[in-house]
Amino acid sequence: MAVNGAFDDGEFQVAIIRKTIVKAIGPLPNYQILTLSNLDLLSGRFPVSYVYFYNKPQDSILTSLETLKDSLAKCLSLFYPFSGRIVQNPQTNEPEIVCDNSGALLVEAKANIPLKELDFYILDKSFQGKLVSIYEDFQFPLQIQVTNYTCGSLSITFTFDHALGDASAFGKFLVTWSEIATQKSLSSLPDHRRHLLGARSPPTYDLSLDDTFISCTLQDIHAIPSRNTLLKRLYYIDVSNIDRLQRLASLGGRERTKIEAFSAYVWKLMVFAIDKSHEKSTMGWLIDGRTRIGKDNHSMSNYIGNVLSLAFGEGDVHRLKQGSLAEVATLVHDAISKVTNEAHFLDLIDWIECHRPGLMLSKIVLGRGGPAIVVSSGGRFPVAELDFGFGNPILGTVYSTIERIGVGYMNQRPSAKCDGSWIVSTILWPEMVAELESDPDHVFEPMSASFLQL
Repeated sequence: MAVNGAFDDGEFQVAIIRKTIVKAIGPLPNYQILTLSNLDLLSGRFPVSYVYFYNKPQDSILTSLETLKDSLAKCLSLFYPFSGRIVQNPQTNEPEIVCDNSGALLVEAKANIPLKELDFYILDKSFQGKLVSIYEDFQFPLQIQVTNYTCGSLSITFTFDHALGDASAFGKFLVTWSEIATQKSLSSLPDHRRHLLGARSPPTYDLSLDDTFISCTLQDIHAIPSRNTLLKRLYYIDVSNIDRLQRLASLGGRERTKIEAFSAYVWKLMVFAIDKSHEKSTMGWLIDGRTRIGKDNHSMSNYIGNVLSLAFGEGDVHRLKQGSLAEVATLVHDAISKVTNEAHFLDLIDWIECHRPGLMLSKIVLGRGGPAIVVSSGGRFPVAELDFGFGNPILGTVYSTIERIGVGYMNQRPSAKCDGSWIVSTILWPEMVAELESDPDHVFEPMSASFLQL
């Protein structure tokens, strides 16, 4: 990456113009330390980045940036942990959030190309270290980069420390910020009561969790067996293909969700992209527990933090190859159903309590269960509605800077077109990418500027 506004010769470059620390303004709670919940400890401390693209705004970029900074400062007064620091507690040997209003980091940058020349498909080429960077050794758990292109269009990258929350929490933050920036009434207020996810006394859990999750060290994470090459790609899936897969998955009278149908399709392709020595294949799904915990489905809807678990399904390779999409969708449904209940989440919180202190991960993510793909459904994540004064985005997606991971990964979210189509960000081994792209149904279409009508 070029710095101080200077470009190197050659291909796509991004130059840093300035860095600004934005602090919360307005009434703030007294200085406090937030202890991470057990489910925060399970999610870990890696960065999560969302990248949104906008056409040239009507106002000047300088006016738009000042509006962005002012509205961010106001938003941070509501989401005050996002303006704090995450430090290691020497007594507990676990991280905690110090809510001292250290601020969020806002980076202004410029690119040397118009937006239509950006490679929207090969993300590790166009995003890594350019549109998505980790600054100041991640001292600021919230970092924003605004990149201006030569055509006047811009992109905004939001990078969060996962200890702050999960996709639902970050979605609430972004919607609130957007509402403040566009002077709309706030649709919700954040709930920072992390004690809501405390363990029972005494803690108790189903022993099957010992087969799924494991207490680990940083050395274990660094030793994750990873393929030599993992490709980060972005795809478009047309609504007609999504609806068709759902119809096929629902044959036999059992209605399947779109994500169940999509997962069944991916699982059937995956068994052709793994080594023939494997007799079993695994799929996983991130599950949000907010609607599963509490007295009613809305009691934790505004909770800010991590409320995630992982569901896994294992299938016989031969059966997956020969089975219909509906049959594989039943395997998907049954696996997810085991986790979508309050008992599972309460047991998981207690399991973590019994294994503290330290890091906790699923064994599959550590690469200890053979080839697997984890699907994250972002169907409710805000995309088209995120107007920060620049207008509505033409694209929003997620990107991970993680280099070592024991599974393949897919993140699905709605297209900014609001027509039912999807954008899917992937981290996959080359054989799986080839399998997706060679399928004659052409469900996965490489993202390009033409899809965005640039």
